[in-house]
Amino acid sequence: MKCFTIGTVTLVMLLTLAILSPSRIAQAQESDPTTSAPVENLTEGDGVDDPGESSEQVQETSQQLSKAASDIVETLDKDERVKQVSAGILQPIYQLAEYFAFPAFHWVAFMVMVTGCVSFALQLVLAKLIVLTRLSFSITEVLSDALGLTISVVGLVLTTQAAAENSTFATSAGAVLSATVLGIVLGIIFYLWAQAQEIRAAKGAKVEAMAETKK
Repeated sequence: MKCFTIGTVTLVMLLTLAILSPSRIAQAQESDPTTSAPVENLTEGDGVDDPGESSEQVQETSQQLSKAASDIVETLDKDERVKQVSAGILQPIYQLAEYFAFPAFHWVAFMVMVTGCVSFALQLVLAKLIVLTRLSFSITEVLSDALGLTISVVGLVLTTQAAAENSTFATSAGAVLSATVLGIVLGIIFYLWAQAQEIRAAKGAKVEAMAETKK
């Protein structure tokens, strides 16, 4: 009888604990903030970079660099020694420009610039295609031709501007036409000469490569 009573009491206590334990666990979770904090932190996305913030940082950095560059330029413009150096560089150029301010010089300069534009443009396109057909290519040649074409175009623009302001070359249709035609002819001649050199260089490089492979 005593065993039955003890067993009954024990069973009742276990059932009571089983009923009360979920509410106690819930209360313990509510009272302890550390159990829910990690979930909230993960849902809030802490530690994730915002693309908007990165773009703002890049924009702010570029603004700071441009401001620093403008400050440096302003400081140099106010420096008397820098002004003297700049004047020393430009003064001989001004003197040469005044000395050569006549139509014949602008005719020659215009013709030379047209020659450079035609020659380097053909070298940059046709010559490189011909060299590619021979399975040869040189990035240094491409860059040098591109630089030569850029210089020729800029020189042509500046020559035309200077001729329009300082001489009668730009107002003479015959002078402009003759300089253009002669520049085109010379440009084609220089292109053919440069193309032949590139082909010979490509052949030489191929022969050297074959000799190295045989070794």
